Amino acid sequence: MRKVFVKTQNVKSFITLINNLQNKPDGVSKMALVYGEPGLGKSRTALWLAAQNDAIYIRSANLMTGRWFLEELVEELDEIPRYWTSDLFKQCINKLTERPQMIIIDEVDYLASDQKTIETIRDIHDKTNVPIIFVGMTLAQKKLQRYRHLYDRLSDITQFKPFSKNDVSEIITQLCEVELTEPAINLIHNQSNRFRQIVRLITKIEAVAATNNIEKIDEQILQEILKDEKRKNIENIKRVRNILTR
Repeated sequence: MRKVFVKTQNVKSFITLINNLQNKPDGVSKMALVYGEPGLGKSRTALWLAAQNDAIYIRSANLMTGRWFLEELVEELDEIPRYWTSDLFKQCINKLTERPQMIIIDEVDYLASDQKTIETIRDIHDKTNVPIIFVGMTLAQKKLQRYRHLYDRLSDITQFKPFSKNDVSEIITQLCEVELTEPAINLIHNQSNRFRQIVRLITKIEAVAATNNIEKIDEQILQEILKDEKRKNIENIKRVRNILTR
């Protein structure tokens, strides 16, 4: 499989959102939200764009508190976290004022139930005016709507949508080292609309092609591959059930 970052329409929308935030004048809110169903490449895109834009990437975790978040942010700013929470906050403000950096907060759903943490992030934005992007699941937008002071500052909201046929074609063409016919690509689009699923299938396709010396995968061959994958999934489910019922 080729090591290429495929710019799907979702990725292009994320890039546009970042450009919009960076071009906003001082004094205008620079907070945004990217949300959508799992498996569409949100985290992968967030990591890639963080590297491209010298941004800070923080992945939220279950049970993360405001203090924990501040410690993570301080460490990402190449500082040693201090003991008092107030000092941690000051470290973040001083460092971001001295050298502004975009902050991308992934898995924001974990933080959405903690008002203090959400309000702390809002305070960081208001005091530094650095762009802050939340990345979350399908319900992230509704969860953040509970915090009007923060939600009103979201100047851009982008939803990651299921891959179009063109997206799937681009992913396969750029990543897969084996050629697929158009009907085969259409079949993948109809049955696999998650990035992880498509990548796993590409790995299987390349293995089958290499083992059987196949240069091009057509719809018939792909159907057999999909049947084999389905059969393995069923066997795995049965195996797990047998273990659980022992």
